[in-house]
Amino acid sequence: MRRWTAAILVWTVIGGGLSAYGLVPNSGTAEAAQATVAAATTFKDIHGHWAEKTINEMMKKGILDGYPDGTFRPDAPVQVDQFIKMLIVSESDLYSNGERNWSQKFLSSLSTENQTILKQDYRYFDFKSSTTGYWAKPFIDVASDLNFLNKSRYSDFQTDMTRQNVAEVIYYTLKETEYLEDEQFGQKLASAYGDIRSASDREQKFIGEALAKGIIQGYPNGYFGVGDVVTRAQALVILDRLTHPANRIAVPVSADNLERAVPTSGGGSKVVVFPDQRMYKAYDILAQAGALRGTNHDLFETTLRLFKDGDEKAGVLNRAASAKEPTEETTLWLDPQYNTYGITIRLREGTFARNQEAVQLFGNYLFGYNASTFNQLFSDICTKVAAGKTIESRKTVIGDDNVDVQIDNANKTVIFSIAKKK
Repeated sequence: MRRWTAAILVWTVIGGGLSAYGLVPNSGTAEAAQATVAAATTFKDIHGHWAEKTINEMMKKGILDGYPDGTFRPDAPVQVDQFIKMLIVSESDLYSNGERNWSQKFLSSLSTENQTILKQDYRYFDFKSSTTGYWAKPFIDVASDLNFLNKSRYSDFQTDMTRQNVAEVIYYTLKETEYLEDEQFGQKLASAYGDIRSASDREQKFIGEALAKGIIQGYPNGYFGVGDVVTRAQALVILDRLTHPANRIAVPVSADNLERAVPTSGGGSKVVVFPDQRMYKAYDILAQAGALRGTNHDLFETTLRLFKDGDEKAGVLNRAASAKEPTEETTLWLDPQYNTYGITIRLREGTFARNQEAVQLFGNYLFGYNASTFNQLFSDICTKVAAGKTIESRKTVIGDDNVDVQIDNANKTVIFSIAKKK
């Protein structure tokens, strides 16, 4: 192993592990953790460096270590295995006794399946490097099992990490812990860089996502840096932005380009690119329709959910992630990717009456002069299904739109899908 390869790791804050320079007995102590914090402010080669503040902050969290000569070497390249360990460690909390555990924020962001993997397959994961065999194996294995990393993509984990390599890992980590941005928006951001065509289509997708999230940015010269290696300082800044959304780069959106920043669950936001003005303005109608139900609604991304009352809303929001079906009584939604609008209504007692005004507002906007035709169709079908009558699914045309009506008579659920005729 190269001398600096292990130095990037947090050996000095993990008891019984290897340091960059040999065995460190009893390093899992509060004194060891405090020594690491003190070292974070004494590196003689980071003063005035563009990433000085982040280096010091991430050092305090034990994400990265320095060298015996008192340097940090912020511009030295980071290797794949080192970056993966940094990623895994950055999703944990360091305690005063030098021990680590997964952060609660990270755990709650994972799918039920990935939470189960950590609880069962990695129940005793201690964030220590392997003392026999390949030191990085524990971190690569957990990253792979959580789908943050495709191990088959790398024949050598000790190669330098490129910017597109980092973008790929960021993409899959976001896919498992957060959400992906509008791909069209990301591709637009990526296409602005002069060297983006030197990346494969697959790599451009990863780069676009990292740009849209504000986690990575290009260079002032108009190039992204395809093929460039990622430095130790850059790796820390990227991981800081990944794990702390408040530190991400603000990405401007343009109404002229039909872009909106819309709220997501968990207090975040997501940029959506709408296919035309009709759907762009329809988002405002969703907000107005929700307001008709007082507080008994939520609007995340491009989906408006309408609830019977506060108790139902609380139940839906707090339901287990493994629940098979949502229980909100009505949903109005936009699908920008397929330029489709929709209404889903579950006809329990009083559902139609409670949500009729909101649905009519949505229908009036979509169908204009033909709104009365839609409203009559919607009313007739819902009234019959609510009464327990068996109604067949159907397709019809209203004005310039195809309307596909799917009916689940057993569960008294009706779905209207609306798309412009081609």
